[in-house]
Amino acid sequence: MDYQRKKKLTYFTIGLIFLFSGVEYAVILPTIWRYLQTLEADPYFLGLALSAFSLSGLLSGPLFGYWSDRTRTTKKIILFSNLFEIIGNFMYFMGYSKWLLLSSRLVAGIGTGAGSSIFGFLSRSTASEDRATVFAAVMVCRQAGLLIGPAFNIFLRLCDFHLGPFVVNKYTAPGLFMFLLWILLQLAVVFMYWDLPPMERRMTYCSSKNNGEENVHGFDEDEVEEELNLMWQHQAMSSTDPSEIPAHAKTMVTPLTQKYFNFKELENSVMYCLGGVVVIAGFLFVRWLSQHVAERVVLAIGLTICNISCIWCLIFLANPLGGFSWQLTEFIIGVFLQVLGLPFVAVAQVSLFSKVTSERSQGFSQGVRRSVGGLATILGPLWAGGLTEHMYVMMGAMVTLLVMLTIMLAFSYKRLVEPTVEHMESSHICT
Repeated sequence: MDYQRKKKLTYFTIGLIFLFSGVEYAVILPTIWRYLQTLEADPYFLGLALSAFSLSGLLSGPLFGYWSDRTRTTKKIILFSNLFEIIGNFMYFMGYSKWLLLSSRLVAGIGTGAGSSIFGFLSRSTASEDRATVFAAVMVCRQAGLLIGPAFNIFLRLCDFHLGPFVVNKYTAPGLFMFLLWILLQLAVVFMYWDLPPMERRMTYCSSKNNGEENVHGFDEDEVEEELNLMWQHQAMSSTDPSEIPAHAKTMVTPLTQKYFNFKELENSVMYCLGGVVVIAGFLFVRWLSQHVAERVVLAIGLTICNISCIWCLIFLANPLGGFSWQLTEFIIGVFLQVLGLPFVAVAQVSLFSKVTSERSQGFSQGVRRSVGGLATILGPLWAGGLTEHMYVMMGAMVTLLVMLTIMLAFSYKRLVEPTVEHMESSHICT
């Protein structure tokens, strides 16, 4: 099989991985709250379940990333990590107790750690100027899963039968469904994924400086990588993942819709489906925008939208005013602004981070980045899970964090750029 065909199939499989991760999120999130209620779980257990998934991903991400950096392979890592998704979702399907449900999300979360290896692979195999576009396309796949997932829930909620000793109903069916999907992905990775060789961008640059000569002398890769890493790590490693700040809102949405609008599984699924349409449109726009402006501009736009969203929610959702129709309008506007800002922030910070960190350690660096961002998805649900009755405190914390990030962006704006050719030359990459 020729290289181009292998590349297309590999990228297609990566798209499936992120598509299925989006589907998993979309089929489980709208029903997990009521699922926990059937198991007599307290409200704080929702935060625990969501945080457990993020916690295990936070811990496994850097490990899988380091593994991929050392071996320069990702296929085995994906196959290994996907086993945890398969086992975790089957445990979710079993659902004998709230503790088994909590454990199932903890196990399944380990599988998300492979994302750092995949981002490292994409960073090594794409040109710098194309990276934002590639990352946007990958993230669109996940958002497509978020869009498709609620549609599956419409049918999964009709399940009501026994499978051996197990009960298949609208709460356990999502676990069984994802168990089967991750098995399908395992087969796709085995037959359609290849560890493609990395793009030698710096070698290409050096070759052009040497008038096209094939052999480039005086290139000390270890020295160069160390210098570049020391040059940029104090900026890159202090990066946070602003796209994870609304983790409080990923926790509070379903309790709020149940409290104010009496939404059930179908209504929540439709809501997430419509939100997915907005996010996909946002990613497609960011994909186009990133070809015309720098990542820091995209980041600034996204952060501005997120600030407006949180201020709106603080004013109108902390203490909803008016009748049902006006409260629903306030809620829709707040959620719309929230999901609209995410594509700008998500694409910009991932692409920019990949450019200011060492290329040899992309997997580990992306794992650390995802872990830092994952802290929000752990602390956010734990914080918000017990504050659904204290919305001013919850939303006030979100506004405070976003204002802090905006100030940080303003002070570091001039430095949020890719290392220039002058930096490369000063590091003696080429002779």
